[in-house]
Amino acid sequence: MTEPKTVAHPGVWFPPPFIYVAGFVAGWLLERWRPLPITAGTSTAREVGGLAALVVWLAFFVAALLSFRRARTTLIPNKPASAFVTSGPYGITRNPMYVSLVALYLGLMLLMNSWWPAIFLPFVVLIVDRFVIAREERYLASAFGAEYDEYRRQVRRWL
Repeated sequence: MTEPKTVAHPGVWFPPPFIYVAGFVAGWLLERWRPLPITAGTSTAREVGGLAALVVWLAFFVAALLSFRRARTTLIPNKPASAFVTSGPYGITRNPMYVSLVALYLGLMLLMNSWWPAIFLPFVVLIVDRFVIAREERYLASAFGAEYDEYRRQVRRWL
């Protein structure tokens, strides 16, 4: 964990989870209009898979949140970071919060029993990758320089 240079924030002006919500709501609305179930009726495997994805979401999210709290830095992307976090789930992926949101999305999709949200998920991930993560990474490279470059070489963006 290192203190940043004086720089602006990443320039993300909206909560990134809203992108996931928008994709999921679009899938849910299509499901109401024209159902596209994953399985007919109930399926224990689908439900267990959905619950397992929710456990993955919770584990990644809580671990990332605790890492940020320990470092005393912000989760809010339109505020400057007071520290650069590389511990906990940040040693596995540079974006554990966004990975956790994908797990949440998939878990809810499985529990809802609809393929429609799955159709929107690649677009959600692409938007987050290009318009949120890219900005955050430019900011971190500017704020933390060589230390962030080394971290980026060692830890994958997603998984």
